[in-house]
Amino acid sequence: MSIIVDTNLSYIAKKLGISVQKIREDYAGKSVEEIVKAEAAQGNQLAIAFANEILTNVNFVMELFGLADPKNKLLILREMTAAQMQMFLPLMEVKDLQQGLNFFTMDKLMDLLQQLPAEQLVKVVFEMFPPERIIELMPERQLNKFLENTDISKNKILQHLASIPPQYLAQMLESVTGEPVSEKLNRQELIKQISQLEPREFKKSLANMQPVQKQQLVLSLAKEHPEWFQVFDADAYTNIIQQQKEKPDVIKAMIVIENEERIKMLKQLPNDLLAIVITQIDAEVFAKILMTELPEILAKVIVK
Repeated sequence: MSIIVDTNLSYIAKKLGISVQKIREDYAGKSVEEIVKAEAAQGNQLAIAFANEILTNVNFVMELFGLADPKNKLLILREMTAAQMQMFLPLMEVKDLQQGLNFFTMDKLMDLLQQLPAEQLVKVVFEMFPPERIIELMPERQLNKFLENTDISKNKILQHLASIPPQYLAQMLESVTGEPVSEKLNRQELIKQISQLEPREFKKSLANMQPVQKQQLVLSLAKEHPEWFQVFDADAYTNIIQQQKEKPDVIKAMIVIENEERIKMLKQLPNDLLAIVITQIDAEVFAKILMTELPEILAKVIVK
C-alpha cells in the first residue's frame, strides 16, 4: 500500500533536473523510489545522486517528505506495525510522551498505576497527597495489614506506641485480656504489659486500637521509614486516587515515574492513537529512524 504525503514536487523536479509537468504526466501515482529508478534507468545521473541522498542526507529526507508537518508523519506512521512504531518511543521527549497519557481513560490509568513497581506508585501518590492525608484516607484493613507486616518489628511498634495516650493503650489491653486495667499505670507500664502479650494477642490489640490512634501509629512508623508506604496494596492507592482526584491531576503526578514505565504504558494504546503520540517526535530523529531502520516505509511514499 502506498503512502500519499504532501511532498514538494518542485523540489523533486529540481533535484532530478526534470519538469514538474513531467512528474505529473509521466509519474502520476508513482512512489518517489519508482520515479528515481525510472529516471536512473534512462541514464539520469542526478537520479543516482538523489537515491544516495535519501539514504544519507537527513535534511534532504526531512524536506522531501515534509516531516516538519505532523500530518505527514501521521500518514507514514499509519503504514507501520505496532513494533515499528514503538521503536520511536524511547527517542521522544518526556513531555511529549507524557501528553500521550491523556488518551487513556481514568479507569485505564488506574489499571496502569497498579502495574507499576510499588516504589514508583508511591512516588506518584506523594505527588498528589501528603503522608498525613494518605493515612487518613487509607481503609482500616490496610492499616491493619501495615501493622501486621513482618518487616516491621515488634520493638519498632512498641517504640512508637509511646506517642499514644495512656487511656487508649489501656483499651488495647482490655480488648484482648477482657479485664479492666488499673488507672494508676503510666504509659511506660502499659506499653510493657502490651509487649508481654502473646504474638496473636499483640496483633489483636493493634487491630483493636481506636481508628484515629491507629492512624497516628501507622503515620509515625511510615514517616520514619517512608519505604513502608509500599506495604499498602496498589488498589488501595488507586481507589483513593479515583475518589479524590481528576484525570489531569493524575497525569500531572505521573511525571515522576521512570520513562521506561511510561513507554510500557503507551505501548498499550491502539495503533491509531499511538501514531498520533509519535507525531510529536523531533522531525530529524524521525527521519533518521526511517532512513536507518525503516527504508522500506520511505519506499512506499508517493508524490501528491
